[in-house]
Amino acid sequence: MHKTSLALALAVCAGTIHFPASAASFLIEHVRVFDGQKIQADKNVLIVDGKIQDSNFTGKPAADTTIVNGKGRTLLPGLIDAHVHAFQDQELPLLYGVTTQIDMFSNVEMLKAINEKMRKGENRDRADIISAGILATAPGGHGTEYGMPVPTLTKPEEAQAWVDARIAEGSHFIKIVIEHGSEKHSFNSLDNATVKALVKAAHLRNKLAVVHIGTLKEAQDALDAGADGLVHLFTDRQISEQDLRALVNSAKSKHAFVIPTFAVLESIAGLKEQDVLSDKRMIALLSKSQMQPLNTPYGHKPDADLLNAPRRVTAAMHAAGIPVLAGTDAGNSGTQYGISLHHELAALVEAGLSPTAALAAATSVPATAFRLKDRGRIAKGYKADLLLVEGEPDKDILNTRNIVDVWKDGERVTAQREQKLQEVSKQSMQKNLLVNIPADGRIGLFSKDKLASPFGSGWYPSNDSPMGGKSTVTLKVLESGKDGDVPEHALSVAGSINPGFTYPWAGLAFFPGNKPMEAVNLGNANTLKFRVKGDGKDYSVGISMQGSFIPVTVSFKTTAEWQEISIPFTKFKGMDPSIITILAFNAGPQTGEFHFEIADIRLLKE
Repeated sequence: MHKTSLALALAVCAGTIHFPASAASFLIEHVRVFDGQKIQADKNVLIVDGKIQDSNFTGKPAADTTIVNGKGRTLLPGLIDAHVHAFQDQELPLLYGVTTQIDMFSNVEMLKAINEKMRKGENRDRADIISAGILATAPGGHGTEYGMPVPTLTKPEEAQAWVDARIAEGSHFIKIVIEHGSEKHSFNSLDNATVKALVKAAHLRNKLAVVHIGTLKEAQDALDAGADGLVHLFTDRQISEQDLRALVNSAKSKHAFVIPTFAVLESIAGLKEQDVLSDKRMIALLSKSQMQPLNTPYGHKPDADLLNAPRRVTAAMHAAGIPVLAGTDAGNSGTQYGISLHHELAALVEAGLSPTAALAAATSVPATAFRLKDRGRIAKGYKADLLLVEGEPDKDILNTRNIVDVWKDGERVTAQREQKLQEVSKQSMQKNLLVNIPADGRIGLFSKDKLASPFGSGWYPSNDSPMGGKSTVTLKVLESGKDGDVPEHALSVAGSINPGFTYPWAGLAFFPGNKPMEAVNLGNANTLKFRVKGDGKDYSVGISMQGSFIPVTVSFKTTAEWQEISIPFTKFKGMDPSIITILAFNAGPQTGEFHFEIADIRLLKE
């Protein structure tokens, strides 16, 4: 049963289930228009069959044309988030007026599926995704740590074949990684000769080559290699005038663009997006689990000075005429799809762009940079991807949040917004069952007859097979006194993590609700304890919350001897105990055989 639920959820996230759509004709009357570059006052914009037919209509509309009042409002092209990782929550971007996402790393099967939907014109209920697909990185490099099979390369001679393979998979552009990491968490990285060869190989096939960087030196190396764009800037407390001038001159001479991604840089600096978090209209569209990333930045302590360098670089590049694109790196902690782009616009203004320039950074500028000739502007023949807001966002950038209507390919998104508002409101009023946990806290009552529990629907073997994965797991109850020094209610968990699903896993899952995937309130506990022994490998405890199938996790290491592990709920970053659906002990994403034994699993109030 839970496999069906998970598979259905994946289908929804991937956008393979969609609402019926029929693009009608409509006329937005007497509206201020930001056409992607400048403001035009008091225009009538006519939409027919999902396209902008006339951005300055002066005739008499057909009898069946719907009239939309534009007085006191501004019409914008649908927003473009120029840097995301679009692996879940695909209903969110459109609700905030984001009609296109530029994806910087995704699963090939998802890439093929969304490409086919867009090709058929059947993607009206989700933001379009323009994706790099698999990224170019070194063995052990950034991008290989997520358990997703990534074809790596080590020398320039491999570049053309690597690029051609990505194009054959459907990649719209090529993304390259230059990142060496930090002393605490270092990565292997492509050398400069291989990066240069990848850029050349992409250009030979008329594809853009953009580069992920993490430091000033890596940014300079990327531009020296001929990169078309930097998809990040870097955190630092300062940058010298000499280094700033050199970086700007390199970007200008190479005709490169830059995507600062302040949303994720602020997360690294330990800052939350307080402006959108305090806006009830904005967060009203987010479920509790979707709020979780916004409330869990990467940095443990706020350090706003880390933004000094990227702000100076952004201002200097914009002043030099270098295209600055609005991108959030949504999919990372501290960010969320759709809503974070409105924060990014404000961050760009804070960095020195005018509100009009910030609007262009989320519309016409990324459309031009990524060669998207059918969007980013309000002009005849362009896609009717549109955002209507109250007020004048060209004067006050916060007015992008006064959303009146959104259209995707001419289809109104209002019904989806209203449906999501109702779902979130219903969830907020719903009081999930507060579970009465036994006095001793024990929830794993394993015996040869049953994998029992004092509440919930019980324990199950769990692996990635519902998502097309190939990992395996076998559970075996160990009898105390007959299998050596074995505690009571002990269970052997063994199997193999195999490539197949993007993030392969296998292990043991507990469903605390009366039926699988039902959310319950585990607020009567604040600590998870268990005993474990194993093969010396690292494993994880994952807790999933209502509305999300990406668990929050804490890792633990096994040894050859039994040990007690104690994990306070506070270690599960952003976890809300009132909406728990799954508690799991998993191997993965690292591939290979695994084996651990677990016993005495308890939920305690300490």
